Amino acid sequence: MTYTLAAAPLPSPGGRLIDAPIKPVRIAVLTVSDTRDQDSDTSGQILADRVIEAGHACAARAIVADDVEAIRAQVRAWTSSGEIDAVITTGGTGLTGRDVTPEALEPLFDKRIDGFSVIFHTVSYQTVGLSTLQSRATAGLMDGVFVFCLPGSNGAVRDGWDKVIRWQLDSRHRPCNMVELMPRLKER
Repeated sequence: MTYTLAAAPLPSPGGRLIDAPIKPVRIAVLTVSDTRDQDSDTSGQILADRVIEAGHACAARAIVADDVEAIRAQVRAWTSSGEIDAVITTGGTGLTGRDVTPEALEPLFDKRIDGFSVIFHTVSYQTVGLSTLQSRATAGLMDGVFVFCLPGSNGAVRDGWDKVIRWQLDSRHRPCNMVELMPRLKER
């Protein structure tokens, strides 16, 4: 099944959309790459465009090198700012020596969202088959902010946003969504 963005709400996978206005989420997009810049960052641009098309705010966008401390510094700045509800990273989730996004961020997660990886690989398998094994896509909570780590390919970004993240960050998605959890993420 293929989902495309349109002005009218799309049918959501595994749920339904209620007839209500969307609650916009403030989303930061981080590209992790040693080789991309603002002009060549196609995966970051795809994410930023889709975030806005879905009715959310692309509240921040940056590119950092494949460096544990650079990745951590940028994500920490966003999650501690009080201005960001979700961070989506693209890049650095592969198996090569330079791929360090999970190493950078998983130790900082207050809680892991284990199901994200499972669902991402399920939808990715439909697109790229067994090549999905080469991704270490992950997600978690940091300072009450959702952090999703996607591979850097345009296809993986489309799969991750269009088939998974978009629906969980849509306040109209039922039977449940992550937006309704936001006010309670820092409860103790």
